[in-house]
Amino acid sequence: MAEHELAFRSAAADPRADGRSGSAGKPPVLTTPQPARHPSPTTKARTLAYVMFERPDLDLAERFLTDFGLRVVIRDADRLFLRGTGKAPYCYVVTRADRPRFVGLGFTVASPDDLRKLARLPGASQIETVDWPGGGQRVRLTDPSGFRVDAVCGQAAAEPLEHRAPLAFNTPDHTPRVDDTQRPPLAPPEVVKLGHTLLEVVDYQATSAWYTQHLGLIPSDIFVFPDGSPAANFFRLDLGDRPADHHTIAMVQHVTTQHGHSAFEVVDLDAVGMGQRVLANAGWTHAWGIGRHLLGSQVFDYWRDPWGAHHEHYCDGDMFTSEKPAGILPIDRKAMAQWGADMPKSFTKPDLGPKALAQVLHNLRHSPDLTFRKLIQLLKLT
Repeated sequence: MAEHELAFRSAAADPRADGRSGSAGKPPVLTTPQPARHPSPTTKARTLAYVMFERPDLDLAERFLTDFGLRVVIRDADRLFLRGTGKAPYCYVVTRADRPRFVGLGFTVASPDDLRKLARLPGASQIETVDWPGGGQRVRLTDPSGFRVDAVCGQAAAEPLEHRAPLAFNTPDHTPRVDDTQRPPLAPPEVVKLGHTLLEVVDYQATSAWYTQHLGLIPSDIFVFPDGSPAANFFRLDLGDRPADHHTIAMVQHVTTQHGHSAFEVVDLDAVGMGQRVLANAGWTHAWGIGRHLLGSQVFDYWRDPWGAHHEHYCDGDMFTSEKPAGILPIDRKAMAQWGADMPKSFTKPDLGPKALAQVLHNLRHSPDLTFRKLIQLLKLT
């Protein structure tokens, strides 16, 4: 194994794997070059800054997103910016368009020199001044799967907004709450920040290599198929000794390329639960939850926006420093959550209409990562 790939934690050595292992009880191994740490990345991204969507109805988008717990920053005839309670001036950008589409995502980088390095990449834009909230400078890139990826530097932080403190929990051995009750407000949960985005991609190896090489992302955990190729990977930021969220980008091998979900952190379990009640009362469509993930450990709840895009509330996720090696586990639907309802088939079932089926057949012919055997395995997981 190359030095930059770092030692992987096997499922057998990882208590989170709950005893699952590869064929014949052997620990699973990764048999492909990616995902792996890059020995000398172009830059190391500092935060996941925002996600970008196109929507035909800004009023409808705003209603869902504010019920979800985001706050409007700026709204005009063609664009909507929303934020959480943290220092990011915005974390969600909606642009008016005829058809709904996930456009891409943005990261912050540490210095203008990082922007200069990224601007030299094939297909990159020149360094440009950002006229969005917080300003700064930006380079626009396109990853190998066609998603737009912005790198931003010099963005002015926003004044944090107040949010309620996490509720105090009584346990059999510790009772901090005496002569008091639990009464979380019946209101949209206060989103603190954008936590991660999941991308479903056809050309997995090239896309994974691009994020590790140019943004310095490092793998936290990897689900593998029986042949050792990656089914899904959870990338985190490399912040050195400073703990980073278990994943900032999750990447899934898929039959078509699309947005999987975007996830937003709230203060505690009651915020996740109250989010479910508020969104249900408002008539929005539930997707999956409440439960606790295995990889990342987040307590989660998923909802569909008016165009079917999954949006996740989560709390209590794992935090890793750069020294934590990656884990490898066999792919299994049961490994998606430690408790809660099993992931419903509707959550991952691909669109197999005539147009989508034609795209799948095209991908089978042209992608080095998608084989007929892997297609069958993916369909069995849905």
